[in-house]
Amino acid sequence: MGKATYSGGKLTVPDTVAIPFIEGDGVGVEITPATQTIIDKAVSKVYGSSRRIEWMEVLAGEKAFNLTGSWLPEETLEAFREYLIGIKGPLTTPVGGGIRSLNVALRQELDLYVCLRPVKWYKGIVSPVKDPQKVDMHIFRENTEDIYAGIEWNAGTPEAKKFFDFIHNEMGINKVRFPESSSFGVKPVSKEGSQRLIRSAIEYAIRHNLPSITLVHKGNIMKFTEGGFKRWGYELAETEFYDTTFSMAEYEHISKAEGKERADEALGEAVNRGKIIIKDVIADAFLQNTLLTPEKYSVIATLNLNGDYISDQLAAMVGGIGIAPGANINYNTGHAIFEATHGTAPDIAGKNIVNPSSLLLSGVMMLNHLGWNEAAELIENSLCRTYESGHATEDLARFMENSATLGTKEFRDKVIDNL
Repeated sequence: MGKATYSGGKLTVPDTVAIPFIEGDGVGVEITPATQTIIDKAVSKVYGSSRRIEWMEVLAGEKAFNLTGSWLPEETLEAFREYLIGIKGPLTTPVGGGIRSLNVALRQELDLYVCLRPVKWYKGIVSPVKDPQKVDMHIFRENTEDIYAGIEWNAGTPEAKKFFDFIHNEMGINKVRFPESSSFGVKPVSKEGSQRLIRSAIEYAIRHNLPSITLVHKGNIMKFTEGGFKRWGYELAETEFYDTTFSMAEYEHISKAEGKERADEALGEAVNRGKIIIKDVIADAFLQNTLLTPEKYSVIATLNLNGDYISDQLAAMVGGIGIAPGANINYNTGHAIFEATHGTAPDIAGKNIVNPSSLLLSGVMMLNHLGWNEAAELIENSLCRTYESGHATEDLARFMENSATLGTKEFRDKVIDNL
């Protein structure tokens, strides 16, 4: 089977390319084949027999456990390592000890340090906000550090006591009010981890001719972790990307040295020359601002926990997580796994009502990543026509006027008809 390869920052894709896929648990059994069918039809329609995806199933989650006794077999990790590009449905989080989250485990094992979540509105979908068409953002969420590193100790354990004794006796920390009943977590945030994420966001903005990057953080409270993220981001922009960016940190320097009028002139000159503006905002203010002035934001670079909240809120603003795509990417090695951003939804699994659009739009991202842009555009345009005509699965159709509610399979067929 043909494999994608990565060298010198460039992905090379054969005309027949093998793509490992995880079917997923719960609704994954329905949305994965629907997505594959639509992708295959689009690729065939655009390229005829000259290009083709060979789908290669690998196991993870409940299906893997039932068949192999392992939630995440090593063979699955090896397949993603070897073939570089993959796609997955939603996975069950194991109950009890062992792996905390299969999604987090995949990201950490393959060092997929970018979680990329593009968010935009499609005409016909009902949104809870007044002007959803103003939402067009690309979220770069750091994927391997922050509290998702999983460094924590439960209250009452010897490890929690040992940790408290160390910070209290050795570090002089006296701010733990109830040490006997406190659990503890460690939040690692590194300069290297922050800068590789922000570097990827800047390079993405350059490739796609996007106007700004906003560093979203809580550096006003967590001064060395989230504050470090902000500081390291500005340092990166001002050193590695001086010719293509203008940072608001630089604006402040000019304002203090030469006055606000000169700083405004410098900002205006940067905009006129097409430089990308690098700015920052406190996370809670950002969540408010996205509701009031979403048009001010384009590319978002943020840490792991902030990115979790932000991406879900923005998805809700354009209609819900059911149409939110996502990818986990390492831009240094070329590894990427595209995924449904919602859960397994066991309450609706097997009922032919789940919306496959999250995984399908992640498939669109995958096709663009492969360089098969014409097929990606064909699918996205078909989705637009489908939604605009009022055809949708129940989760979206219930809010539309004069809508036609379709089952999962019927929605798949409508999208194929609209290709």
